[in-house]
Amino acid sequence: MNLRLIGIGAGVLIILSLPLAGAIAGPDFAGQDDGKGGLLSTLGLSGPADADSSHTPNQVGSSKPAATPATQSAQPGPPEQPRTDSRCGPELSSPHGVEAQTCVLVAEGQTWGRSYYRNTSGRALDAVLTVMGPAGRTVQIQCTVGAGDEPGLCETPREASAGAPDTYSAVAEFAVPDDEGELLLRSGSNSPAPGDG
Repeated sequence: MNLRLIGIGAGVLIILSLPLAGAIAGPDFAGQDDGKGGLLSTLGLSGPADADSSHTPNQVGSSKPAATPATQSAQPGPPEQPRTDSRCGPELSSPHGVEAQTCVLVAEGQTWGRSYYRNTSGRALDAVLTVMGPAGRTVQIQCTVGAGDEPGLCETPREASAGAPDTYSAVAEFAVPDDEGELLLRSGSNSPAPGDG
């Protein structure tokens, strides 16, 4: 009868020491056996994944399922971007604190206008960007230019090209958004450089 009590007591002691032994051993993050064999494997017990289901995968001693190999082959690099040709006017600035450069861009049979700007005037402005092409084709968009000196851009939608790139031009006009609409700066893709008369 004493042997039975000793056996039960030893079993209870082993069961109570398992969580402590698991916490001391720590998780095997590399997913590899370190050659020492853990206490659980020495006793022939299953790993923590088969233990108490209340453990979450991020707790100490838990295991994550093995990663499965990807079935898709990885691309050797980013896809090649189509070439974009641009024809830009000079960078212009006004004494009111507006700077801009306006361009005509062409890529993959499409043409559009873009104006890069910086507004240090201290107030929000309206910008109207117009692209003029052959046969009287015109595309226009209005952009709100926020106050602040962060650079921004205003861009028209892309349209199918109807002629050679040099038959297109773009003009951006920056104005105060009120009834008078005071024009602060006009920037074009074919504007003369400052000092060119």
